[in-house]
Amino acid sequence: MPYKETYPSALLTEAVEAISSLPGVGRRSALRLALHLLSQPEANVHHFTDAINHLRDDVKYCRHCKMISDDDVCSICSDTKRDHSIICVVESVRDVMSIEATGQYHGVYHVLGGIISPIQGVGPSDLTIRELVERAGEAEEIILALPGDVEGETTAFYIYRQIESTGVKVTSLARGLGFGDDLEYADTLTLGRSIVNRQTFKP
Repeated sequence: MPYKETYPSALLTEAVEAISSLPGVGRRSALRLALHLLSQPEANVHHFTDAINHLRDDVKYCRHCKMISDDDVCSICSDTKRDHSIICVVESVRDVMSIEATGQYHGVYHVLGGIISPIQGVGPSDLTIRELVERAGEAEEIILALPGDVEGETTAFYIYRQIESTGVKVTSLARGLGFGDDLEYADTLTLGRSIVNRQTFKP
């Protein structure tokens, strides 16, 4: 029978279970974090928990691109210096942050909120593809900056079929990125070059 660590307090047990539910955090790490919080001044811990509560309760999603924001329209979409005729389609908020870090892209974004994955039960209706199609008619170029794995390619092909009748130019990142690479883990230089040297999308 596997050993299971027990704790002297039900409240501590509850805290450890909550913290260990975070990705990449095991129970031992969760215990260390819980004990650290317990040793901190009360005001510090309340500030920490308030920040988490505000994040969950008050964060908004931009009504244009679905990026997280403090307001109804994110800072990128409201920036008049950005090129609003170019829309970069990404899987997640993290991808926006990765691309922004390159300093090589000056258009706007559209966050899908995932990619099509039948195995995971994610279909087109679970993503913001319909909203993208609505925006495509006002754009001059759509960049498909999606993962290079099977699910990413499937999603890109599906989107292309949905927007090709609009006549908008559709491009994809130059393949400086390896097959299956996530934008989140690409180095800034490689990702920047992939954006600058983007190519016409070929379904």
